Amino acid sequence: MRIREENCNMLLLAAVTLVSTVIVGGMALLQPAPAQQTAQAAAPSYLMDTTPVRVVGAPFVPNTDPHRR
Repeated sequence: MRIREENCNMLLLAAVTLVSTVIVGGMALLQPAPAQQTAQAAAPSYLMDTTPVRVVGAPFVPNTDPHRR
């Protein structure tokens, strides 16, 4: 039993969809409960570690007039 050439792309699409659905379903089963996720995400560490930065020089102003170069 051979697959016709016209149906080959549809079979490939169905196979990729099936595999990706199985992967996403497996990952959804392994995720912790939503209540546990909110406790971990309450204090992102990248916001706490920011240090003030001093910008030296004139601010950037884009040239909107094409005649001035």
